[in-house]
Amino acid sequence: MHQHEAAQNKTAWVLLALAVGGFAIGTTEFATMSVLPLFAQGLGISAPVAGHVISAYALGVVVGAPALAVLGARLDRRDLLIGLMALFAAGNTLSAVAPSYHWMLVFRFISGLPHGAYFGVAALVATSLVPENRRTVAVGRMFLGLTVATIVGVPFANWLGHAVGWRWSFGFAAAMGVVTMTCVRLWAPSTPAAADASPLRELGALRRSQVWYTLGIGAIGFGGLFAVYTYLANVLASVTHAQVGTASLVLSVFGIGMTLGNIVVPMFADRSVMRTAGLLLVWSALTLLVFPLAASNIWAIAADVFLIGVGGALGTVLQTRLMDVAEDAQSLAASLNHSAFNTANALGPFLGGLAIAGGFGWTSPGWVGALLALAGLGVWAAACLSQRSADRKAAQLVGRACLETQGR
Repeated sequence: MHQHEAAQNKTAWVLLALAVGGFAIGTTEFATMSVLPLFAQGLGISAPVAGHVISAYALGVVVGAPALAVLGARLDRRDLLIGLMALFAAGNTLSAVAPSYHWMLVFRFISGLPHGAYFGVAALVATSLVPENRRTVAVGRMFLGLTVATIVGVPFANWLGHAVGWRWSFGFAAAMGVVTMTCVRLWAPSTPAAADASPLRELGALRRSQVWYTLGIGAIGFGGLFAVYTYLANVLASVTHAQVGTASLVLSVFGIGMTLGNIVVPMFADRSVMRTAGLLLVWSALTLLVFPLAASNIWAIAADVFLIGVGGALGTVLQTRLMDVAEDAQSLAASLNHSAFNTANALGPFLGGLAIAGGFGWTSPGWVGALLALAGLGVWAAACLSQRSADRKAAQLVGRACLETQGR
């Protein structure tokens, strides 16, 4: 019993170390949006132009996730995590001292490179510490750092930017990167790569249809959440007519929903990953449909935003699904999860913005988001049918082999 408790405590410390990295990444990803007016003014550019800085970070995530996962295939996973956070810290340090807009674009791109690879490798480390039936729970605990960042890290970085200057917001993210490196070095176990690990083997994940189906579910189905979150502040100001302080609380409620979702939902996902993913997509479609109806009342919109946040657990669930279908190409598949979600982060706000520009009102991203969740559900259904067909063919092959053996 004592040994079991000691093992649990050790696992908890490792998951905490991994979560600190998630906190650092989540803080810089979301806080950049909140301090955008500050660095736009500081660099002498307009707000729309400053938005390209956020796009540069997202592009770094999409490019870096597969590239760094493949290049690091033969490295010890603990060493790889430390190296990724060193790159993250360097990128944010450079962002803090960026002398011009164009340099800021380069430095934010660099900052985004380790994002997806870190979460992918961290998920593999987290699941290696627990029994098979607790994998999604472990991934959810690791992702808590990201969700807590939306409640604590982003408001702090935003306050810091207004109090002492926007450059300190990026400096804070860089410091958290160094803290992560220290925690991982102290608490995470050394996990050598498999003897036959190679970049070529990792690229084998791209030949598996279920990997692409799973990425499609995230890239499309998760877009609805980002469509609403991006314009939530505008809705609260223009439709709900909430005070600034109240609006900030509603934004925090979204983060609380994501946090609780990542605690509760993984318990169900460990029983059936795909069924849980399907139910989450239905959940998201319903809560996003309610959003335009709830927007005029502060209590109703706060409750709905909380429920929309709970649907954010889809990221954790799909992380486990990718590891299930990747076979021997775990690192690349796990890392691509965040490439998919950054695609969703681009798709949702883009389509939501088109609806607003088309004259459908500030709440129209709710309808757009519901359609995206339903489209993701369509990809989910196609994935289930494809998997069922593959399982049936495999069973037939086994049956034929048995009959041939008996015939001999």
